[in-house]
Amino acid sequence: MVAARITVNGNEAPIAPAAPHTTVLDFLRERGLTGTKEGCAEGECGACSVLVARPGVNRPTDWVAVNACLVPVAALDGQEIVTSEGLATPGEPGRPPTLHPVQEEMAVRGGSQCGYCTPGFICSMAAEYYRPDRCAQAADEARTAPGTDAEHGPNGFDLHALSGNLCRCTGYRPIRDAAFAVGAPTDEDPLARRREQTPPAPVATAYAQDDSVFLRKSTLAETLGVLRERPDAVVVAGSTDWGVEVNIRSRRAGCVVAVDRLPELRELRVESGHIEIGAALTLTEIERRLDGEVPLLAELFPQFASRLIRNGATLGGNLGTGSPIGDSPPALLALDASVVLADADGEREVPLADYFTGYRQSVRRPGELIRAVRVPLPLSPVVAFHKIAKRRFDDISSVAVAFALDVDGGIVRKARIGLGGVAATPIRALATEAALEGRPWTPETVEAVAAVLREEGTPMDDHRASAAYRSAMLGQSLLKLYTRTTEAVSS
Repeated sequence: MVAARITVNGNEAPIAPAAPHTTVLDFLRERGLTGTKEGCAEGECGACSVLVARPGVNRPTDWVAVNACLVPVAALDGQEIVTSEGLATPGEPGRPPTLHPVQEEMAVRGGSQCGYCTPGFICSMAAEYYRPDRCAQAADEARTAPGTDAEHGPNGFDLHALSGNLCRCTGYRPIRDAAFAVGAPTDEDPLARRREQTPPAPVATAYAQDDSVFLRKSTLAETLGVLRERPDAVVVAGSTDWGVEVNIRSRRAGCVVAVDRLPELRELRVESGHIEIGAALTLTEIERRLDGEVPLLAELFPQFASRLIRNGATLGGNLGTGSPIGDSPPALLALDASVVLADADGEREVPLADYFTGYRQSVRRPGELIRAVRVPLPLSPVVAFHKIAKRRFDDISSVAVAFALDVDGGIVRKARIGLGGVAATPIRALATEAALEGRPWTPETVEAVAAVLREEGTPMDDHRASAAYRSAMLGQSLLKLYTRTTEAVSS
């Protein structure tokens, strides 16, 4: 086995002697790259963001921003990253480096005050700067361009790219000004040219230090063999959940098995009866590959954490943790989705409605992992995803409600409603579904059935919301859905 190595700002560096649980953040700082900061250690502030070369959606390579505080450095064995220090172009001997266009705009527009968060903002901004389908327009043309709004600049910059970056002193206006001022990469830009080359291929990894080991196998069969031998192993993809456990709760594992690069878990296929989504595709990859083809998921994705998290998080990981407040389960329950579970003996398909068995528990057996999620076709036409949280973005749900209805001739023919945050597991609102089906889609029906929806689940009081508030929001969600659908019809 070749020694584990990572390419940082164009230079190869050995991962040893870092422990397998060491994060990319700590690895970089120990090597003097202190632009990468720790602010929260749980992927909420973005001070640690770096760029990773990943397989592209529209080009061979995309530069993707991720939270360095969550990713084990061993997970990037053989991979290539760029930090804020690596964006500038080195100058001739005795001359200062030339700032990257993103750095230049942040400087001249006053986007930095204390500077602590600035390198993270710059890396997230650079990922959006290099997004292949970002449409750059001249400012005077963009004033009348369709689709230009407060969150999308005249240069095509999507401010949601910065939704995972927090600033406590400068204020966001100059940062937004800088984002909306950057132009298009030039032909001489080495990072732009790098997008036309293939990304580093996944490498098999067996990195052991201090009585613990980080493993990445080349195939699903090999991985399942390891899980049969080591049923205690922690399975990770983007590490957006496990990374928090390591940082905040000092969790350690004797064996961590990475599945994020397994080709068998990274397929997305649209077949005659269903859409199959690989469990190790990131949410950003799914969002861009589906391109609105599943409208309910298209509503979910912008509300799921932040772009930094979505660049690493996967459906397999979100379902695998079994959290009752995960954002994807309610939407997938409303879609009547199922999970494909695989172990060394074969595969089985389980309806998601039967998957969860208790708080962070499921029917998944030791040695078994989620290979894919299947969404049956055709899709219901009336859909919505409502997330009630204290912040618009980058927050945990107090309540999440997903609707998928078939309304034909003014009658609700089929109803599927997924709920999160109101029970020990994500649940289907079965009583509400039964109360809706076969009834007219009218204000009277909606008012009556909203009372049924308020009684679903077993909501509790906690620091995010009271039980009474959660129940009230359930009923309000159905009223909101009805108002939105009738407004759409009338317009």
